[in-house]
Amino acid sequence: MARRDDAPWKPSNLAKAAKFGDLVERLTHPIARRAYKRGFPYLPPTVPMGVEVPEDAPTLGADYDTEWARSSVASIVRRGLVEGPVRLAVKGIASPTVYGTDRLSDLARLDDAPPLIFAPNHHSHLDTALMAVAVPEPWRSKLVVAAAADYFFDKRWKATMAALALNAIPIDREVTGRKSSDMIRELIEDGWSLVIYPEGGRSPDGWGQDFKGGAAYLSSRTGAPVVPVFIDGTGSIYGKGMKRPKRGTTKVVFGHPLRADESENTRRFSSRIERAVTTLGDESLTDYWSSRQRAARQESPKLTGPEYTGWRRQWALSERRSMGDAGVRRRQKRRWPNLGD
Repeated sequence: MARRDDAPWKPSNLAKAAKFGDLVERLTHPIARRAYKRGFPYLPPTVPMGVEVPEDAPTLGADYDTEWARSSVASIVRRGLVEGPVRLAVKGIASPTVYGTDRLSDLARLDDAPPLIFAPNHHSHLDTALMAVAVPEPWRSKLVVAAAADYFFDKRWKATMAALALNAIPIDREVTGRKSSDMIRELIEDGWSLVIYPEGGRSPDGWGQDFKGGAAYLSSRTGAPVVPVFIDGTGSIYGKGMKRPKRGTTKVVFGHPLRADESENTRRFSSRIERAVTTLGDESLTDYWSSRQRAARQESPKLTGPEYTGWRRQWALSERRSMGDAGVRRRQKRRWPNLGD
């Protein structure tokens, strides 16, 4: 029967069914997607009942494997980075002056120089790059850096860059665990030297922090001497909380290697390392003789700063930073007699 032209148009049953199907799909798709994400019991199990699937072994943090960074290829790349861009950047930003390397010359002249544990104070991320170019040979070419596992190894790209550019190894900043100490012991036995920050982290206010026992413990366990190091100036260039570095001058002072005495435990040896770094800090602002005299009288200015808090502590820090190179501000000014007109 022919359709009349003036009759109203009505959708067919097939079009109605298609429209209803689209509506049902829009309503049920979010529910199905949530159920799929939840898995069992909304979906069939992918593992038989009663079988425990072991978790994937962690590969970041303290478990990050850095062995690849000490391969011959990685070592060549790192040497090119350190002697090229890193050295130029450190020189341009920090303009470092290095003292005290002659105190290591006796060990450097040996046919088989022993590995060392360098223990500097820590005020800035710049400290590691500064140590990478300041440590003398033959230790600079075989140097690893103990870096905080929770900061430098929390992301894959960051861990890769730290391991390749700085030969960093992950370590717990609060306590030296058995896994980390075993790894460091094996590295030192293979001839690698170590940079470790006994304070455990960067200074929060520009003054130093009390030393932890990591360097002393590792020295006692491996037999490697500890070299106290004082780094001056990096806190004002790129200290904690600063968004971008600003140019300045820095100083790195190396001390004589230290070994634990038979009567010393880890805590006492760590205190002696801290006193040695404190003396080097006084030397960086004054001179060798004056700093040793104050050290003998136990009057060396503390790395941790004055006891008071607040603005007076910050004022004292600004006064310390204004001392200038080699303690020029502390030297007595020469007074000429008044001979008249």
